[in-house]
Amino acid sequence: MSELIVVGFDNELKADEVLHKLGDMQKEHLVDLDDAVVVIKNEKGKVKVKQSYDLVTSGALSGGFWGSLIGLLFLHPLLGVAAGLATGALSGALTDVGVDDEFIKDLGKTIEPSTSALFLLVRKATPDKVLEELRPYGGKLLRTSLSKSDEASLKAALEKAKVEA
Repeated sequence: MSELIVVGFDNELKADEVLHKLGDMQKEHLVDLDDAVVVIKNEKGKVKVKQSYDLVTSGALSGGFWGSLIGLLFLHPLLGVAAGLATGALSGALTDVGVDDEFIKDLGKTIEPSTSALFLLVRKATPDKVLEELRPYGGKLLRTSLSKSDEASLKAALEKAKVEA
C-alpha cells in the first residue's frame, strides 16, 4: 500500500527540484513512487498543477503498439494503428490513478503565493537515505497518511533541515 506525503516549499521552484532529485533516487532504487504531482502558486495566486505521469500519451503509445499488432494479424496495419492510438488515448484520458485531482486542487488553493508543494504517493522507500539526500531542500509537511510515529520522524527531519539552513 502506498503512503501519501505532501510537502510545501517556500518558493515556486523547490518542489520541482525535489521531484527531480527523487527521480534520481528512484533510478537508484532508494524510493519507489506511484505518483508525484507538483503544485505551484505564483505571486498572483494562480495555481498550476504539473502531473508527472502523462496517462494520455502512455495510453496512446500502448494502444498504438497493440493496434498495429492486431492490424498486422488481420492484414490492415494502418487501420489497427489508428484504432489502437485512439482507444489507448481515450483510456489514458479516462484513467485516474494516483493522487486524487480534487484533493490536489483543494490543497493547492491553501498554499501561500510564490510557493510550491509536492504531492507524493510512495510505494516504498529507504527513509534514512532518502531523508539524508533531501535534507538540503527543507520543506514543511502539509499532509500525510503515515503512522503517527513515522509522521513525527518526518516532521523532525524537516525541522532539522530548517534549523541547519
